[in-house]
Amino acid sequence: MDPLHRESRVKKRSSNACQRCRRQKIKCSGSQPCDTCSRRKLACVFDERDQKILVTRGYIEDLHKRIALLEQGEGDVFSPQSVEPNLVGSTEAVGDDTVALGEPEWGHDLDDATHLTNPLSTGPSTFMTAASGRTFYLGTSSNWAFARKVLSITHEYIYQSPLPTESLYYDDLAYDLGWDGARKTVERDIPAVPTLDFSLYLINAVKFHAGQLFHLFDERSFMSSLYAFYENPEHHNVSSGLWYIQFLLILAFGKAFVVQRSQGSRPSGCEFFVKALQLLPDVTQLCKESILATEIMCCMALYFQSLDYRIPAYNFIGQAIRIALAQGMHTDMPSEHLGDEVVQRCRRIWWTIYILDRQMTSLMGLPQSIRDDQIHHQPPCFPEAPQKATAMDLQIKMCQIMEEITSTVYGPDGRLNRRFLLKTKNALARTAELASELEKSYPLRLDESSISGVSRLSAHLHLLYHQCIILATRPVLFCFLKLRFQLPDGAFRSLNSSSNVRKLLQVCVDSARHMLSILSVLQGQTLLDCFLPFDLESAYISAVVLVTVAAVDSSLLSDWIHWLGKSYTILDELMARGNRLAAFRKSELDQLAGMLGQISSDRPLTAAESARKRISAEEASRLPSPLTPDHNSSSGYGVPEMVNFTHGLTTAEIMAVAESIDTGDVDWIAHAVTQNRIW
Repeated sequence: MDPLHRESRVKKRSSNACQRCRRQKIKCSGSQPCDTCSRRKLACVFDERDQKILVTRGYIEDLHKRIALLEQGEGDVFSPQSVEPNLVGSTEAVGDDTVALGEPEWGHDLDDATHLTNPLSTGPSTFMTAASGRTFYLGTSSNWAFARKVLSITHEYIYQSPLPTESLYYDDLAYDLGWDGARKTVERDIPAVPTLDFSLYLINAVKFHAGQLFHLFDERSFMSSLYAFYENPEHHNVSSGLWYIQFLLILAFGKAFVVQRSQGSRPSGCEFFVKALQLLPDVTQLCKESILATEIMCCMALYFQSLDYRIPAYNFIGQAIRIALAQGMHTDMPSEHLGDEVVQRCRRIWWTIYILDRQMTSLMGLPQSIRDDQIHHQPPCFPEAPQKATAMDLQIKMCQIMEEITSTVYGPDGRLNRRFLLKTKNALARTAELASELEKSYPLRLDESSISGVSRLSAHLHLLYHQCIILATRPVLFCFLKLRFQLPDGAFRSLNSSSNVRKLLQVCVDSARHMLSILSVLQGQTLLDCFLPFDLESAYISAVVLVTVAAVDSSLLSDWIHWLGKSYTILDELMARGNRLAAFRKSELDQLAGMLGQISSDRPLTAAESARKRISAEEASRLPSPLTPDHNSSSGYGVPEMVNFTHGLTTAEIMAVAESIDTGDVDWIAHAVTQNRIW
């Protein structure tokens, strides 16, 4: 055969057609973009997985070993640099097909792809300095840090200048405790405690608002000491030791829950909390009464977290962990030796510490301090309230998912490379597995008329579930936002060629919308918690996600003004009931919505006024119409259309999105971010 003719046959058989030309079964020029796509001004995507290359048997065996190590959570992270050195740039042929691993299309990006990361956890670490001169670290998985990073890059995009810090809120500015922390300034005056009947009322308020979620005091021993105290208050106050400190803390919580009116910049009941702080002994004394001390540390941590004193809260729960570990609360404590009553109390304390630590650590965006493989997983018993055991079990499972997300999706230094989307897939699938158990044990029934209304405990668990989903998927949202700012509009729209990655954004949107719907129902039933931080955290991060999605792609959320209006209504309610922190969150949300609104609509937007004009009473209790579906996804990727927003996405729908993420999507986003160099 003629050599030229043979060369033509080889070239024809080894040509690499783009995806569109393959579907249309037309000839492709092989250039990138190809001639056909260029003429039609369409996105031109090549599937490099169809190319054949020559590799050694040893290379295949090494890859199998790497896969085995990765499945066991060991070994090095895969990166393009892990290929055999003698293969990079080679042009050996398999049959008639030839490919150069170092060809310009990907070769010049190999070094950058090695450093492909979750943009929220990539180095260098992010710090911001307040107007006071104090510097704060923006943790990787922190809700506060996520909102601040979105606000920062949006301001830089619009105004071409760094975000000014003078108007921003920072840790522990919303409330003033009225004490500088110096022991020499401690006054000996003890605040007057309420009467016995009012104290019982406050204690019951604490049991309703916090006792369903956490163990803050042992009711039998606490109430016994309470009645003894009221028999002779003068004798039992300071001399009552740690119990009296715990009593002051419970009073502080109770007044914050019941008397929803701030005393200037001090929350109701703050005087009891400050006195408890002042009377708290040194850690050497605390360790002598470790059971009571750990309960007190949990109260301190939760109260500080509610005031947005995040760093003190994190430190107090850290002290609780170490005292509990030293006491062996994380072990299989023997009932025959310690007594069942003590063992059950320690287990309730331990899992409360575990839940608070996981949530506070995630909100701080810091590495987790407790390893699950080093603790005994025996849950406590609640014979008087078996539903509390189920609630605690669900909280523990969701906190374990949080740990998996922060340690894999966000990872140490963000070095996740091409496994980033696959880790998101795994975390999303594991979260979705809890949906049926959650719905069975604690259904919400938001759209059903019921005399009993929505359970406050059920609402909290569902909000926590959706926070896990948002935590897992918002790095993809942040990635798209950066691409939105760095690419021309036409080029950015062409990036929607991966329907599966787009579905991750839809899952994130659904959870944010569902959280606001839950909070709206709670508001209608006067069940919003204006002191504990969880409702405010849910409202704020949901609103940030939704206004960001609207700027990234308005087709994902055409009615974002409506949802922003819901968030403002919730924040206004919290503010009216004494939550000073809600005012700061609303101010920053208004800044962000205003700037992103300019990007979405090409015109200035006064977010608060626009939102309130658009929201109506009829809409407040209903979820909006479904997201605009991607009609190609069902046939192309096997992902069902997402139409069930009245109840949120079903387990099957979320699992389908997770399972649809494959190597092609990893390659797609890797190519998008490295080609456009958004890190």
